Amino acid sequence: MNIDVAFGQYFEGNSVIHRLDPRFKLVITILFIVVIFLAENVFSFLLLTAALIGLILLTRIPFKVILRGMKSLLFIILFTALVNVFWYKGETLLVHFIHIYLEGIFNALLIVLRVAILLCSTSVLLTYTTTPLGLTDGLEQLLSPLARIHVPVHEFSMMMTIALRFIPTLIEETSKIKNAQAARGADFSEGGLIKRARALIPILIPLFVSSFRRASDLANAMECRCYTGGEGRTRMNVLHAGIVDFVAVLLVIFAGAAVVLINRYAPGYSMSL
Repeated sequence: MNIDVAFGQYFEGNSVIHRLDPRFKLVITILFIVVIFLAENVFSFLLLTAALIGLILLTRIPFKVILRGMKSLLFIILFTALVNVFWYKGETLLVHFIHIYLEGIFNALLIVLRVAILLCSTSVLLTYTTTPLGLTDGLEQLLSPLARIHVPVHEFSMMMTIALRFIPTLIEETSKIKNAQAARGADFSEGGLIKRARALIPILIPLFVSSFRRASDLANAMECRCYTGGEGRTRMNVLHAGIVDFVAVLLVIFAGAAVVLINRYAPGYSMSL
């Protein structure tokens, strides 16, 4: 599937990261996100970058695949960086007439690095190395205590996993419809904002029709397989935690402690919010 989106794609492999328990992967991801937002110092960001590179090397996923998945969010990342460059006030003024400060540029670079590490790490730990079924089982078992207060944990986990799985499919369908309309003479790049919005109507209508058709086919397939929800449902693959899962959690905790110490004692530049 050659599309520029990270969510929902699974790359089959037998690495240590692939073999981690999905429940622990979810916990590790949450802890790593907390560690990312704790980072403030340049050296703490370098530590996280090195950890991310090591993680990618362990999974043996090509770097070009990771970067390709970032392309769809490049505009948001650049916009965030520009806001910090033009709005952050510091002490070293570089450009007088538009008030660009050296601290604003450093802040923008660190925020871009933070967002990039966040997106890459969550994709590598979850969707790239975990099957949709594994994500469903892991999320459902982590949230299982909520079932005692009648929260539909299984249904919620199933809906979330299906949504993640079909994001690449919908984007691929959008690309096909857009190419088909362009071959018929449709123009999506010229004119004002209103004209461009109207030009999207021939894309949105077939996309909605296709989405509803896929949803109907999926519902029929689940009914034909006698799917009735989570109550009384058995699993073919039972999750078992191993020593490697606990070691991985401890490594993330140690990384968090190292980031806090670096923020406090390292002499490098620290970002400001």
